Amino acid sequence: MSSAVATHDEHHDHGPAKGILRWVFTTNHKDIGTLYMTTALIMFLVGGAMALVIRAELFAPGMQFVDPMFFNQMTTLHALVMVFGAVMPAFAGLANWMIPIMIGAPDMALPRMNNWSFWLLPFALILLASTLFMEGGAPAAGWTLYPPLVLQGGAHLPFAIFSVHLLGISSIMAAINIIVTAFNMRAPGMTLMKMPLFVWTWVITAFLLIAVMPVFAGAVTMLLTDKFFGTSFFNAAGGGDPVLYQHLFWFFGHPEVYIMILPSFGVISMIIPTFSRKPLFGYSSMVYATASIGFLSFIVWAHHQYTVGMPLAGELYFTYATMLIAVPTGVKVFNWVSTMWKGAMTFETPMLFAIAFVVLFTMGGFTGLMMAISPADLQYHDTYFIVAHFHYVLVPGAVFALFAATYYWLPKWTGYMYDERLGKLHFWLSTISVNLLFFPQHFLGLAGMPRRIPDYATQFAEFNAWSSVGAFVFGFSQLIFVYVIIKAIRGGEKATDEVWEGAHEHGLEWTLPSPPPYHTWTTAPEIK
Repeated sequence: MSSAVATHDEHHDHGPAKGILRWVFTTNHKDIGTLYMTTALIMFLVGGAMALVIRAELFAPGMQFVDPMFFNQMTTLHALVMVFGAVMPAFAGLANWMIPIMIGAPDMALPRMNNWSFWLLPFALILLASTLFMEGGAPAAGWTLYPPLVLQGGAHLPFAIFSVHLLGISSIMAAINIIVTAFNMRAPGMTLMKMPLFVWTWVITAFLLIAVMPVFAGAVTMLLTDKFFGTSFFNAAGGGDPVLYQHLFWFFGHPEVYIMILPSFGVISMIIPTFSRKPLFGYSSMVYATASIGFLSFIVWAHHQYTVGMPLAGELYFTYATMLIAVPTGVKVFNWVSTMWKGAMTFETPMLFAIAFVVLFTMGGFTGLMMAISPADLQYHDTYFIVAHFHYVLVPGAVFALFAATYYWLPKWTGYMYDERLGKLHFWLSTISVNLLFFPQHFLGLAGMPRRIPDYATQFAEFNAWSSVGAFVFGFSQLIFVYVIIKAIRGGEKATDEVWEGAHEHGLEWTLPSPPPYHTWTTAPEIK
């Protein structure tokens, strides 16, 4: 018996396998987290390059570099790649790396499924990218894939839809894993209301994913049967209704925005207390506010559809319901500011990105309130004001939170401190350029410039030129971010276990060595 135990222990003492097969067959949560985040970074650069094609074309009126069809393909792929290839996988990577460590678990609950849920991702993304080389090119109907426009495309449709299915399956498997891990593998003494906010936000996000991804999968499958099997779900000539697709899409699409934002709230709720040297203000209210936002995100979808001609009662309902989301969101902003209030704050790069997140995300939220009002939305609909709003939510929102998280945990992951001087340079260049990029787009929208067009009237030229300059500065600033990560991986000043002063009071991860051993928490810590 004792020799059997000894053999078992030796088995668990092994480190990672050598060579490329380590990454192919790994079931270790940290390896899979690294794979997710590396893929997300590559896709962020690919999606960013597509955005630069768009902004280069829009730098001046007239057609300069690409034809209108290719321009539309770039707008569609840019959105799909950024949403499904960059932001969502990056947060899945963070979840894989941090959730088991934060709750004192040795690994994710379903490690083999974890491996599968990652490896579906690159194949799905390659399938999506392959449509660029097909007859008729990639999808060019916007990321919403609205019929009947999307049904008029070339050979890409089944490939793009199969890719969406694979991405959805991957997301649902990751979500199931996160829920099972958080509910079943917490260290002794860690009650649900002692879980770190990052874990809470991810658990709520995981429930959203499981609820809405099948709806999207169903809607795009109906597109497929309309195209190839003679059905008429969305074909008015056959008795169908294109607006039905819009309802199905936005029932998925609006919670999808919160799927990309709720984990950001978790990241910011971890960083601000550390650099304010205070506990998070109002922990319980933050949990309830996150759950409220998750619930409300399901019942506001048709505020994307005010222009389809819904009854007045419907417009009133969706206006009030949408504005209601401002209440729990306001609770969160209030609590972050209260945490900073009279704290002994320092301003390292993660904190700078966290503060920029709070300020700029709040601006994006305010423009969202403007669009919640249906009579006003009729004016803003499909103009550049919409582009400005959702990019303020998703770039200084989700992407800045990912930057903050990377700088915050990079010393823990690599065992080496990153270059603070370059980190701050990256912060300032990104923050100034992202405002130069998106702020003028509010005025373009208010002046009536439509979105998703490759050419425009000359009165829009100046703001478009400024916006394009901001885009190129923001895009090339990200090379600094890539360099900082590579530099930290290659070595430098050794990071301590705690990394940030007093950080051990804010999470279990700071009580482990930097980097953590390959197998963490072989003995569960006890939480008091």
